[in-house]
Amino acid sequence: MSTAGRSDDDPGQSSAVEQSSVMAPDPGPSTPAVSEIAASSIRSGLAELELRSSQVLQRLENVKVSTPELARDSPEEEEQQQQQQARPEDYLLPAEHRVPSDILKSLEQLVSYTDSDDDPEFPLPALDDVSHLALISHSIVAYLSHLDRQQLLRVTNSISGDATRWLGTLFHFGNPASSFHADNADAVLRTVRLAIVARCPGYLEGGIPALALPTFYISENTTPVRLQYACRQLGIPLEAIKIIPEHSQNGTMDVTLLQKQIQLDVSNNRTPLLVVADIGASLCGYVDNLLRLRDVCKAHNMWLHASGHGLAALVCAQNQGHVEEVLHSMALNLGSWLGVPSLPIVLLHRPLQNSALSAFESDPILSRRLNALSLWTSLQALGRKAIAERLHVAFQTCSILFEIASKCEGIRVLSHTPGAQTGASLSDIIPSPFDVQALFDAAAPVVAYQFDGSTTIPLGGSSSAAAAVATAERETADGLKPLEKVHNASYFDRLNSWLGQILQRDCPNFDFEVIEHPTHGSCIRYCPLELGLGEQPPSSENLESFAQSLEAHVDILRATIKHKARFIHLVERSDVLRLVSLPEWAGMGGVRFVPEGWEALLTDQAKTELNKLNIDLVEALKSTDNAFSLGEGTDGLICVRFGMVTHETEVEELLDLVVTVGKSVQENSRVLDTMSEIVKKGIEAVTADLQRESEEKLWQEGILRHVPVVGRVFNWWSPPAKETGIKGRSLNLTQGVVESTENIYKYHMQMTGATAHQLPANRSPPTPMVQTPIGTATPAAPVFPTVEPVTVPGSGEETPEQPAATQNHVDHARTVSQSSASSVPELVAAANSAINNN
Repeated sequence: MSTAGRSDDDPGQSSAVEQSSVMAPDPGPSTPAVSEIAASSIRSGLAELELRSSQVLQRLENVKVSTPELARDSPEEEEQQQQQQARPEDYLLPAEHRVPSDILKSLEQLVSYTDSDDDPEFPLPALDDVSHLALISHSIVAYLSHLDRQQLLRVTNSISGDATRWLGTLFHFGNPASSFHADNADAVLRTVRLAIVARCPGYLEGGIPALALPTFYISENTTPVRLQYACRQLGIPLEAIKIIPEHSQNGTMDVTLLQKQIQLDVSNNRTPLLVVADIGASLCGYVDNLLRLRDVCKAHNMWLHASGHGLAALVCAQNQGHVEEVLHSMALNLGSWLGVPSLPIVLLHRPLQNSALSAFESDPILSRRLNALSLWTSLQALGRKAIAERLHVAFQTCSILFEIASKCEGIRVLSHTPGAQTGASLSDIIPSPFDVQALFDAAAPVVAYQFDGSTTIPLGGSSSAAAAVATAERETADGLKPLEKVHNASYFDRLNSWLGQILQRDCPNFDFEVIEHPTHGSCIRYCPLELGLGEQPPSSENLESFAQSLEAHVDILRATIKHKARFIHLVERSDVLRLVSLPEWAGMGGVRFVPEGWEALLTDQAKTELNKLNIDLVEALKSTDNAFSLGEGTDGLICVRFGMVTHETEVEELLDLVVTVGKSVQENSRVLDTMSEIVKKGIEAVTADLQRESEEKLWQEGILRHVPVVGRVFNWWSPPAKETGIKGRSLNLTQGVVESTENIYKYHMQMTGATAHQLPANRSPPTPMVQTPIGTATPAAPVFPTVEPVTVPGSGEETPEQPAATQNHVDHARTVSQSSASSVPELVAAANSAINNN
């Protein structure tokens, strides 16, 4: 086995002798024969494991999400489950065994359960061949760990050695040593130990006291969480970490301030130990100047470590280089860069011949070495050519997105500019002689941008030049100024959040994320080197679609902030509109329709009425334009929200529409309130009339008719008249009069102008027997029209006088207030249930 690439914690020369004796048999007769395992048994065991693992992966890959209605238990079932969970036996492993199929089915149920309706149909992404092989490799690692000790040592050294050499060649790191880690924090911890051992070889015997207050330096653009983790693990105070501010122009670590901090620490008897360089690891993908940092580290005997997505650009370089001459170590996140799951973080570093490193491992053979199997299989499945092509496409995508965003008016790009120092593109640098700083400068691993409102379009809604000038002069006279981000930072954060959500919806092939920059606020970030399982960089068609979507929606944002200043100005001048603060709304703003005089009487009841008025207003506006929606201000009152607008939108017309519709809704509300008051008073008048008529009937008929037993005998001896019953009541909404309903029941219809023609000729609609006006709060006494004898036309006889029991009968030929040609208002029948017959 070649020793060009090595892995950490090699057992020593004896292991190398054992490897050579195993791999190359000695022809001498004294050398004992090496026993070999039958190849057929190995192949059958691995093939069986591969088959079983593939079946399980396929089952999980095809699991579908359960709907919340089916997956969520009812409250009674949840209460029963909580009671059952309290039982002590639930904490015990079941006594009986379960078959593997049932266990896997339980796992599938756990994976399929969801509480959200927005989750995809399949919770787990689909696997390609490379990802499938990488996942199976984890099962094989557990299987291979049962090999014989010597056999396991040979397999482990071969796998980790091959992977180390391949990565050293890909990333132009000559004669590297390596270690493989589950996460970046573990890799940083290993780096700190390497720096300590390189500076203080007696660290194993003396520990931390052998160093005089070690100090680490990191840029403020890079998170110090992983370095803090390493300090806690090694018992180093967190004050050992020094945060170096960024340069005011390019956002990278200020090397001048770094040198001053190192000199200050040396004067305080501290030991400068490690510098962590940012190569695209920050949110905006800044790249520190490695050549200047190398000179500083060399002058103070410090360890220089690099991390970040920009390191992937080393694979794209076509000419031979030696990055180990600049760096001491670098962390490679190949799983994220290639979109292959569960690949370890690889730490490539200069080899150190020190036995102290192996003291950190529980098992020098297996620790961070055998788990390189997934990386070993994935690198071979992809090949050097495909790996370089994938990474090159990712950097090209960033360059194109950077160019699109830079040309869009109103967009400010915050991330590292490709070729900012050299002015050359990545395609120009790749075939050139190897220059690590020029390569990192030309490769942009991240694009971060935001809408900052910078626009040359004048405020106003007209598109022609003359109208634009007139609008600008008018707004200048009004004292209006365009919205500026410096005075409206929170509002612009909401605009960028809205833009990010729209782009996520319209461009699903781009993994956009809305982040909070500590200085610039909300911005949109895209990194093609942070790929999920099975994800690929977008195609050229996707880039064209993104450019169109970005331009269209940024144009809407420009129009919105263009109109917002005039919107605020007009609302403040309105008598019935009030500006409402909406902290979470990204549209043009919110207003509340407040009729004159209401603000002085905002009681709880008035607030309820005001909310109802604005709710009705929003419903009426929605039928006109979808730009309106219902909102709620910080004071808890309802308001009208204005959404995004275009350049052609006339703000004055929108606000006039709100005022007009608001007044119309207010008038309708008054009519309804008046009508409800009339109905309420009418019900009171009906109740009083029916009560009074019931009492009069009681006295007219006599009390004996209502006495039990006696009343039956009395009614048999002197039957009551048939038409002495209490008449019902109806409410005439037009005249505000309560009328009796005998005509309705006699003619089986309401007597209106439309039905008057159905009466006999020369007959007018009859006058109700009882009419009670309800214009006053106290109902007046009912009017009982008197009955006089009338002569029927065409006969010479008089109508006989009616009995006393029917004195209230009204002649149908008599008219009081209606005529056959008049329009009779529609009647609203009152319920007869209010009659008290007792």
